[in-house]
Amino acid sequence: MTKQKGPDKNLQNVAKDLEMEPVNAHNANQLQRQSEDRRHQDNLNHGDETDLDHQLT
Repeated sequence: MTKQKGPDKNLQNVAKDLEMEPVNAHNANQLQRQSEDRRHQDNLNHGDETDLDHQLT
């Protein structure tokens, strides 16, 4: 395994998101919407599974 040179980027983003406190219901909804949009975009980018049955020739 390789040594990490710094903190995990995913954990940094999660910690940053947890630090944000919504001011009101509208702001809470916007923050939730942003995280859902990121998950949706990630799913679109990585949704296709590789074809493991196909043999390369």
